[in-house]
Amino acid sequence: MIKTLLDWKHLTFAHPTFFGLLVLVPLMIWWHYRRKKADNPALRLTTLSGISAVHAGGRAAFRSVMFVLRVIAITMLIIALARPQSSNTTENINNEGIDIVLAMDVSGSMLAEDFKPNRVEAVKEMALKFVDQRPTDRIGMVIFSGESFTMCPMTIDHNVLKEQISQIKNGMLTDGTAIGMGLATSVDRLRFSKSKSKVVILMTDGVNNVSVPFAPITALEIAKAFKIRVYTIGIGTMGQAPMPVQTPFGTVKQMVPVEIDEPLLKQIASETRGKYYRATGNKSLEGIYNEIDKLEKTKIDITSYKRYIELFFPFAMIAILCLVIEMLLRYTLFKSIT
Repeated sequence: MIKTLLDWKHLTFAHPTFFGLLVLVPLMIWWHYRRKKADNPALRLTTLSGISAVHAGGRAAFRSVMFVLRVIAITMLIIALARPQSSNTTENINNEGIDIVLAMDVSGSMLAEDFKPNRVEAVKEMALKFVDQRPTDRIGMVIFSGESFTMCPMTIDHNVLKEQISQIKNGMLTDGTAIGMGLATSVDRLRFSKSKSKVVILMTDGVNNVSVPFAPITALEIAKAFKIRVYTIGIGTMGQAPMPVQTPFGTVKQMVPVEIDEPLLKQIASETRGKYYRATGNKSLEGIYNEIDKLEKTKIDITSYKRYIELFFPFAMIAILCLVIEMLLRYTLFKSIT
């Protein structure tokens, strides 16, 4: 009980307006001393020699104890009327998370510099920000070029995921653009998921040129079978983009045409109830991720339960005890001097 009373963080009062009655305490003290002064009139004496050796009796000296007990009793009674309570709040969190796989093209063309510093780094940066915005979701990472690879399986440990994303670079896989393989591997990561919402965000800047063992349409049919929604993002500006090219004289930048199989990406998104986006720069890519984040909202229900423990009883008991002691003293020990 004492520990609960000292826990000021969770201490509340059901009727705090009763604290206004505490103004009576200083009024009582003022009235007590005013009355005491009035009960002791001054006497004119020609000499003090006859009473100089007379001292007040021991009981009279302690008569003020009764008044102190009365003040304590009234103070405790006011606190009891305010109904001190200890509140204990518990929360029941029902989290309906979303399972998401980020599928990222890491082919040679992703080194184009129409994004800053290039497409690969821009996509990595946005993927990291997206992960930070989804703290309650399981997220995995798949990379693909001429083949596909699971960079990070589905996990809620986003620190591990972000570390794996940071290590992505061009040249990790055989060059090419295997959109079908990238999508099929992403679907494989999600096919055993028990989440009500399963999502793939597929990002590529090219045209599928590897159809073995999975052509894009085959991977699409598998995604539909497992009810996986696919958002596709075409990465690249309109027209041409600067590309670093190795020559005998060092690295030079050449303008190369941007070719994205938009009809295929639109078909994949449409048939899986997703959406196709075209990112032409860092800003548009950021806007696309923000829109997907809003579309795929995680459902979190938080139910709060607050339990109160009444603490007025000790204060009421102290008040009663002080009043009883005062009455006993008044009609016993101090009876002859009150």
